[in-house]
Parts: sequence; structure tokens; C-alpha cells
Amino acid sequence: MQAVGAIVIGAGVVGLAVSRALAMAGVETVIVEGESDFGTWTSARNSEVIHAGIYYPKGSLKASLCVEGRHELYAYCRARGVPHRQCGKLIFAHTANETHELDKIERSAADAGVDDLVRLSGAEVSAMEPALISHEALLSPSTGIVDSHGFMQSLLADAEAHGAIYAAGSKVTRISRQKEGWAIHIGGEAEPVVVAPFLVNSAGLKAHDVAGMIEGLDAGFVPPLHYARGVYFSYSGASPFSRLIYPVPEPGGLGTHLTLDLAGQIRFGPDVEWISDIDYRVDPNRHGKFFAAAQRIWPDIDPDRLRPGFAGIRPKLSGPGEPAADFVISGPGEHGLGGVVNLFGIESPGLTSALAIARVVREMVLSDASVAA
Repeated sequence: MQAVGAIVIGAGVVGLAVSRALAMAGVETVIVEGESDFGTWTSARNSEVIHAGIYYPKGSLKASLCVEGRHELYAYCRARGVPHRQCGKLIFAHTANETHELDKIERSAADAGVDDLVRLSGAEVSAMEPALISHEALLSPSTGIVDSHGFMQSLLADAEAHGAIYAAGSKVTRISRQKEGWAIHIGGEAEPVVVAPFLVNSAGLKAHDVAGMIEGLDAGFVPPLHYARGVYFSYSGASPFSRLIYPVPEPGGLGTHLTLDLAGQIRFGPDVEWISDIDYRVDPNRHGKFFAAAQRIWPDIDPDRLRPGFAGIRPKLSGPGEPAADFVISGPGEHGLGGVVNLFGIESPGLTSALAIARVVREMVLSDASVAA
């Protein structure tokens, strides 16, 4: 059994960011990933949007970590050459009845420290994006897009350059308590393979399952989990838009919106569908629903060029009809187990917030007096 300084379970974007932060702080870190490659679940199945931080309640982790993470992410991408673009986005009210939603977004953004939103009339919107018809809109110039795979590659390279060990294809089946710390069992084996005083559970959609394996963790500190599938449809033609286009938010998400990839291609989504199991299938029969949503953004869209794309799943801590839940970063101060940090409900804006979340976890680990003593 190998002894190291910390074990991070999950090599999605947040797990890699945490591993990098710990390794750069001098903590010998092992990254344990059940799949054959990093970032194949939630981190690879999203809009790749760099969020400005305008939607989240004042005082929430999502609000503060998104704003902080956005600044850190842009700086990181510039320094490391990670492909990205600060293209901006428009959040539009289709009719006068929706303008109160823009008012709420403005207030929320101001509370979160986002001070660069610009209110636009329908005419001003048309001058910027002629293909969009709206009553009013908000321009968010700080919103952008990033190559999420390139970002994760860079995070892993940084972590490994500072001594981290990446173990792909290593499915955790048990986490036992040893005198040396927390021991990881792989593939049902009785004997653990690695032990460390610090354990970070960043398993995303499987974080709740991993938490259930941690010996001695009270189940009362594991929040309820709800899966919300978001489907995307892609568009095969040229885009008339230079910015991301969002309607006002809907329950469970930000509404079916138009995003661009770094090549300028369009995709619409994600919608919100509550499901009971992880299932990434995209039903082509949903074309009509997506076309109706896309046509609100782009009235002249060609329906024949709109095709099924891919799906992602949000690990939500609140269910249908419930207020949106915050990120949960649960350390020894909450659950009482020295050296253990669980990350729950890391959905959007998790990609944008990754570096900020990593900083919080690193400080939580380094200041854990229950282990340091």
C-alpha cells in the first residue's frame, strides 16, 4: 500500500483543478479516476461557457466562486495558451411581459459583484445581432467560451509537473479508515492500494456513491441527489450570431439557449429533463420542441439543419419545483471526519468556478487541524 499526501477521487475539471492546487502546494497527490480518460462525464458534456456570475443568489458559493473563478480562468487561459474567447452574451426578453426577469437578473448580478451588464433596447439588440428579435436584453460582456478539454489537459499537466500521480481506469469500491489515514480499495479488492491523510471526493455524478463508501461518514451529511438531463441539438449551417444568446431563465436551468463553439458553430440547449438514472441518450423525436425554442431566438432558422447532438447530466441537490441549491463543499467542520472533503452538486457554473473551488478545497485541506495535529 502506497502512502501519499492526498487522494482526489474524480478527474473531471474540478477534480483536476483541486489536484493541481494541492500538488502545487507541495502535497503529494494521487488522482483516482474510474474511467479510461479524464473528464468524460459532466466536464465533457456542457456548453463550455465561461459564466459571468449573474444568476446566483447573494451570499451563495455559486455567486462568489463563479465571479472569482471567471477572473482566474481567463487569466489562466491567457497564461497557458488554452483556447478561449470572451465573446459576450445577450439575455433577451422576447416580450414586454418578460422584462421583469431582466430586472431580477440585474439585481442578482449587482449583488454578486458583476458590474458590467448593459441594458439594451430592442433596436440596440437588432443593431448588434440582426437575426435576433427581442423587446429588451442585457449584454454580459464578461461571458465567454473555453476549450474545456484543453483546459483539463493543462490542469493535469500542471498537476503532474508538480508530482501528482494520475491513475485512470481505477474504480473505487471501498474507502476504509486506517491509522495512516484514508485507504482506497480498487475493483473490489480486499487490500487497499493507496492511503493518505487527506481525501477529496470530487466524483461529480458519482460523488454521493463515493461518499457512501467512506467508513464512518454519517449519511445525514450526504444531501439528496437529483439528475437533470440537458439535451443539445446542433446546427449544421453558418451562424449569423457573434455572441451567445440566452432567453430569460426557466425552472431548473437557464432556458434553451444558443451557444457557439470556438469554430463558430451553433448548438441549442440544454433543456431540463428530470431522470432517475444516468442516461445520455438523445431522442431525435424532440426535434420539434428544440425547433420551437430555437425559432424564438432565430426566426429564420432552417429546421432541416437542426439535428440531435449530445446530452449532459447535472448532479442537482434540489428537485423539480424546489429552489435552486448551492454548491456543497463539506469538510471536517461539518461532518467531523478529519481529512475528508466532499464536493456535492457541482453543476453549472462548476467549469467557470473550478480554479476558485480548488483554492477553497486546498485551504480547507491545509488548515485541517484534526489531521495536522
